[in-house]
Amino acid sequence: MHITNFIKHHYRHFNAASLVDAAQGYVDQLEAGNKMMITMAGAMSTAELGLSLAEMIRQDKVHIITCTGANLEEDIFNLVAHDHYKRIPNYRDLSPEDEHELLQQHYNRVTDTCIPEEEAMRRIERLLVDVWTAAKEEGKRYFPYEYLYQIIRSGELDEKMQIDPKDSWMVAACEKNIPIIVPGWEDSTTGNMFAARCMTNQLDASLVKSGTEYMMFLADWYIKNAGRKGVGFFQIGGGIAGDFPICAVPMLRQDMEMDETPFWSYFCQISDSTTSYGSYSGAVPNEKITWEKIDKDTPRFVIESDATIVAPLIFAYVLGW
Repeated sequence: MHITNFIKHHYRHFNAASLVDAAQGYVDQLEAGNKMMITMAGAMSTAELGLSLAEMIRQDKVHIITCTGANLEEDIFNLVAHDHYKRIPNYRDLSPEDEHELLQQHYNRVTDTCIPEEEAMRRIERLLVDVWTAAKEEGKRYFPYEYLYQIIRSGELDEKMQIDPKDSWMVAACEKNIPIIVPGWEDSTTGNMFAARCMTNQLDASLVKSGTEYMMFLADWYIKNAGRKGVGFFQIGGGIAGDFPICAVPMLRQDMEMDETPFWSYFCQISDSTTSYGSYSGAVPNEKITWEKIDKDTPRFVIESDATIVAPLIFAYVLGW
């Protein structure tokens, strides 16, 4: 039985049914000719979401991505250092002393997965310093994702890859040249590396385009790609990866007074956060109507579950696997 058929047959109620409805809604958006944004919070790249997301990108089922700086860089870390990662199935049992021992071994833990500092982070750092320095010498400025695209296209990673590049969503995005919005990039590992070199006057902060420029870029992209129907919004997790891009529509409609700007045409959020007053998880989709992010008729879905389980299943459904 194909995955899609299995889901349709067995996922009939509760969060399972929401998964099916959201997946079919995603398919309906594509069949209607709408483009789709995916937003990623958390550590989806270290969870190796690229195994399914890369194929979604290759098949033109994703047209723009917004993610945290961590997700941007961690797909590349995994690409070049996968064999050096350490998995800790019993991570819930680790003591502070165990955590300190991992630090001493230069491992950075993300739940059950430890990223090796030297083989992953420092290897990419050296390549980033080269492209940052080249931009300085040429008097050019780029967004964070554009610097990583430069590294991928340079061929510098070709002999260093430790996974099949078809399983890297960043490689797929680079091949399709789709834009990647990265709000708050400064709080990522590579963002910290860049800030440190600015503090030592090796580089200048202006070499990386700002968050305001990102919002302007996204708004312009939306105007050019939304048509009269809008763009779909598929959100994995919460935080800035979702909050930042969804504001582009109300900014255009209210601050730019472009009243004809279409709302986001579809909204789905995967989250395991408990809804509570004042928290991000308390902002259920209906509340977004009051902010002119989505309309009262916008198809909207919430799947309260683990995104590392749910997202690949939805992608499999959309891909017809």
